[in-house]
Amino acid sequence: MPLIRTSREDDLPAITALYAHHVLHGTGTFETEPPSIDDMQARRADVLQKNLPYLVAEDGGQLQGFAYCNWFKPRPAYRYSAENSIYTRVGAQRRGVGRALLAELASQAERAGIRKLIAVIGDSANAGSIGLHRSAGFESVGVLSACGWKFGQWLDVVLMEKVLGSGSSNAP
Repeated sequence: MPLIRTSREDDLPAITALYAHHVLHGTGTFETEPPSIDDMQARRADVLQKNLPYLVAEDGGQLQGFAYCNWFKPRPAYRYSAENSIYTRVGAQRRGVGRALLAELASQAERAGIRKLIAVIGDSANAGSIGLHRSAGFESVGVLSACGWKFGQWLDVVLMEKVLGSGSSNAP
C-alpha cells in the first residue's frame, strides 16, 4: 500500500511529469498543453494558501499519484465546496492508489472545513475515475454533454458530489 503524505516542493518535478502525461495522452483533463513546473508550483501554492490538502502517494520512493482540492469556483462563497483532482501514474491504476488518495483527501478536506467535494470528471467514458468516485461515496449529479474538444472529438464532463461532515445541515 502506498504512503499518502502531504506534498513537498521537491515532489513538483514528478507531479509535473505525471500530469503532463495525462494532458498529452488522456481525456481526464481538458488541458491541451502541459503546464510548466512554475505553473504547477503556483497552483500548489494557491491550494496550500487556502489551507487545503495537496497530497501525494509514494511507494518505494517513487511518486504513484497526487491529489488536491481547491475551491469549486474562485469566489469566496464557494469556499466550503471544493473540486477534487486525482491523477495516478501509468501502471498504478487499479492498485488502490486512487482510492487511498481520495479517502485521505476527503478526510483532510473535511477537517479544513469543506462541506462538499465535487468531481468534475473529463470524458463520460472515463470509467476508472467515475468508478473510483462512486466507490468513495460520490453521487452523480449530471453530465455536461460535448462541452470539451480534445483529440479531435467532443467530450462530456461528468459531475459528481460527496457531502462531507454535516454538509448543508447547519452554518459553517
